[in-house]
Amino acid sequence: MTKTQSRYVCQACGDSFLRWEGQCRSCSAWNTLVETLVREPGSASHHRVAPAAGPGPVSLADLSEADVVRIPVGIGELDRVLGGGLVPGSLVLVGGEPGIGKSTLLLQAAAGLSAVGPVLYATGEESAAQVRLRAVRLGLIDGAAGSRVTVYAESSVERVVETARVARPVALIVDSIQTATVDELEGPAGSVGQVREAALRYMELAKGDGIAVLLVGHVTKEGSLAGPKTLEHVVDAVLSVEGDRSGGLRLVRATKNRFGSTEEVGVLEMGEAGLREVPDPARAFLVDHDDAAPGSVVGATLEGSRALLVEVQALVAPTGFGTPRRTAIGLDPGRLALLVAVLARRAGIGLGSHDVYANLAGGLAAGDPGLDLAIAIALASTFRDRPVAAGTLAIGEIGLLGELRPVGGLERCLREAARLGFTRALVPAGRGASPAIAGIEVVTVRTLREALDAALGSTGG
Repeated sequence: MTKTQSRYVCQACGDSFLRWEGQCRSCSAWNTLVETLVREPGSASHHRVAPAAGPGPVSLADLSEADVVRIPVGIGELDRVLGGGLVPGSLVLVGGEPGIGKSTLLLQAAAGLSAVGPVLYATGEESAAQVRLRAVRLGLIDGAAGSRVTVYAESSVERVVETARVARPVALIVDSIQTATVDELEGPAGSVGQVREAALRYMELAKGDGIAVLLVGHVTKEGSLAGPKTLEHVVDAVLSVEGDRSGGLRLVRATKNRFGSTEEVGVLEMGEAGLREVPDPARAFLVDHDDAAPGSVVGATLEGSRALLVEVQALVAPTGFGTPRRTAIGLDPGRLALLVAVLARRAGIGLGSHDVYANLAGGLAAGDPGLDLAIAIALASTFRDRPVAAGTLAIGEIGLLGELRPVGGLERCLREAARLGFTRALVPAGRGASPAIAGIEVVTVRTLREALDAALGSTGG
């Protein structure tokens, strides 16, 4: 016989206590006690090594490749990010800010999975009637989804797991893991102990019964998934839904995927009927202008096997008082500060007494250094009040010496630019010949100053 008891275990030294305290009495660390289930064996138990269930150690060369079966979700962009579909027995965590569209995305995914088999949708945040209202708005009541998607308004992990084992769905969707509670724990829903233990229970269900489980997770103010970091280690895949809630575009990325690549990105658009796939993602982040405007330059970033063209917008203004501001939206603020310094030192564009604002249009967030050249030209363009000619693309990484470095996937980005009607591209003069793409003039430049001269004319010293 084994007893299951709740203890507060220090995450720093491992000592356990009967009740929560702000400071661990053993190691004096603060706020490290987490409620944890401790299973203590009875006095008659004997520790014995169980016989091996498998064939034992096997050399790497003799291992056979496992056949991974995938279930299509019915949303092409989501299937792309997952690596081709949902794997039975996998545990997937879907995170994002409140109101970004996580519940809408997973309800549509439940409708797509219903073509394969029954789906159980367990909600702890909304009532069943509220879920039905969303389904009506999305047009999911009629057809297979209306009869094969079962809604269960329950937060108890034990009841949800038991229901899933009886119903045997192809997938279980839990919205959300922060509202799930384990009866043996006394802490409130959303606490570290509750979230971790609930995730472990759902992992046991997924691995033991072969049911794909999708967990909805909230995001903190810092942009990380709420709950313990170990939650991300437990699951097989971590997907994040990104974008501007006031805009229509949503991006789905995989920050962890044991069954596929983490380089792919899915592009969706939010509408009245829910999320739909964007027919041409490469064009999705471009803004139509009647005339060329100072501070607007088109760059390119490579997301997995997909090249995305994005408009970089910049604005500089004299600082009225205090320290000049450096504001970056969708960009790394540290990278923006570096480019401002390089522009001043290597290209004669002094922005030390100016407020600097830079933004990626469409709500895209990218840390690709290949956008450096587009950002620098946009800053110089708005500073000199000189627009860049329409149909111009800028790709390249900028070093601290003002030199331009080649980036990966250049030819793929240029082909997408030519397809979308761009006629001129500024690229680094790297090793080897620059790719020749029909319909687009490729201008090679070696330094930032050369690039500014090619894009804006002489910038002065």
